[in-house]
Amino acid sequence: MASLLRQIVAGPRARHPEAGLDLCYVTDNIIATSGPSQTYPQRAYRNPLDRLVAFLDSKHGKNWAIWEFRGEGTGYPDELVYNRIRHYPWPDHHPPPFRLVPMIVASMRNWLNGNDLGADAEASDGKKNIVGKVLDTWKDKKDGGRVVVVHCKAGKGRSGTMACSYLIAECGWTPEEALARFTERRMRPKFGAGITIPSQLRWIGYVDRWTKGGKKYVDRELEIVEIHVWGLRSGVKLSVEGFVDGGRKIKVIHTFTKKERLIVEGDAPGDSGVIDMFYDMVGYGPNSTQGQEVLDEAKQAEQVQDAEATAIPPNEPAALSSKPKRNTSPKLITKSPQSSSTEPSEPTDSTSKAPQNGGQPKSSNTSNSSSSLLKNDDDSEPGGMAVIFKPHKPIKLPNSDVNVCIERRNRAPTSMGFTMVTAVAHVWFNAFFEGNGPEKGGKPDLNGVFEIEWDKMDGIKGSSQKGTRAADKIAVVWKSTVPDDEARELTMPSVDAPVPQMPAADWKGENDEDPDNQRHLGLRVRSPDSADVSQASSIKGEAVGETKDKGKGIQDDVGALESDTKGESNNDSRDEAEEKGGDSEKLQAYADKLPNPEGKEK
Repeated sequence: MASLLRQIVAGPRARHPEAGLDLCYVTDNIIATSGPSQTYPQRAYRNPLDRLVAFLDSKHGKNWAIWEFRGEGTGYPDELVYNRIRHYPWPDHHPPPFRLVPMIVASMRNWLNGNDLGADAEASDGKKNIVGKVLDTWKDKKDGGRVVVVHCKAGKGRSGTMACSYLIAECGWTPEEALARFTERRMRPKFGAGITIPSQLRWIGYVDRWTKGGKKYVDRELEIVEIHVWGLRSGVKLSVEGFVDGGRKIKVIHTFTKKERLIVEGDAPGDSGVIDMFYDMVGYGPNSTQGQEVLDEAKQAEQVQDAEATAIPPNEPAALSSKPKRNTSPKLITKSPQSSSTEPSEPTDSTSKAPQNGGQPKSSNTSNSSSSLLKNDDDSEPGGMAVIFKPHKPIKLPNSDVNVCIERRNRAPTSMGFTMVTAVAHVWFNAFFEGNGPEKGGKPDLNGVFEIEWDKMDGIKGSSQKGTRAADKIAVVWKSTVPDDEARELTMPSVDAPVPQMPAADWKGENDEDPDNQRHLGLRVRSPDSADVSQASSIKGEAVGETKDKGKGIQDDVGALESDTKGESNNDSRDEAEEKGGDSEKLQAYADKLPNPEGKEK
């Protein structure tokens, strides 16, 4: 029964024919496996830890060591694998913080070259170390050589990203060769690619450029200046996230409020229809070739080169050229002077035209664009053909890795206490590479724009499913807040240099490493905490909207709104006073707003 469960859970991943375990040899010295477990119920459907250790001992003796990438926790203590383990955890379904890539690759290289795992933390006599390395290397070759065992949860996305990164950075493979090998060895025939998440594919393209650029990387603090969105549907929430705790966790840095949304061109696109919505939800949207497109874009720099610099020899395929092609600078939305007194921070050669798949934009007066696209007066999350999200306060990120999340929700009647989530997507990018750092000798641009279309964004929990379309395209305007001379340059550690590892996540789990774990399609209980962010999830916002529409006194979840004739300024001042009431009052009001299970009015 347990064996059947393991086969079902492994699904499209290939199993080792001899061991009967969910693992594969990517190369002779790189093994990829799903995360083992020693406790039930996980042991019933995952690789049993004792069986995995027994297999590695029988095949490789003491010449194996584990590299684990589980931000959620390994599921076993280090002692059960002889402490031969290196920890570089980050959350599932995401690319790694790029500053971890040089450390992971270097530590794998050092182990395979004969270094001890503990040598990175211990100083020893030089002569004795050299003699020990020679003896250890001779013994290792006699026993069949050392191997690296990489694992995450399924042994696919995170493990595949780092296995391919090692082959590219240390073995001279191209991204296409590394991805093809990992798919061939890790997946069953005709069951899809080994690595499918667009942001992880983008990172593999980054690794290729990092390798060709001399393995120099500069990690800088960033500021998100604006986010421009074309074809924004109504009811969409936008947020910016980043890595914290050394990459082990993801933190929501900023969620845009209602007052940080500037509609430059109204007339939000309509839905694509019920049939298209269901096709999108089950993963049959127009994104079958997005993986290769994302990889190609990540391998290319983002600025225009002259004709001589971009010339490609006739016999060299364009996709594999060592001289990256460079796209033209992205065009941004032009902010109308009538829309706001604040001009964009980044002067650009911009346009308000929407992308081709968003339809032809209609000319409209900015002053009445908001009212023209609202279906009713209480719609406080309007969309538009061209919308700018401008934060009131600077959005600061601690490093160059940026994640932008989009969520679309539709409201249900107030009495139901639920909201319907119809779209969830996000995208990671790294400003060092989007600023052409590898091509500029490790000195990237101090500002830039990252743009991406909806179909190329990451779906829910590593899948291609994003639900209905929430936007057509986004462009993120960013800038560095650290001068070049103060930036942290991270070079590839040498063979004899110590390579640090990161603190391990609690192996027992419950690490709360990713806020995206709570994002899913379908019904969700509304939260009053998001009243200033999203009316689709706000009882407070809904109650205020109904007061304006119907002119009747109703009970608000954070305080009483007794009159229908209160001005907008009174509502704002009341909101500020109510927000100071404390979390206990909010939660009590939230509970009072939910339907009575006995069917009686409260």
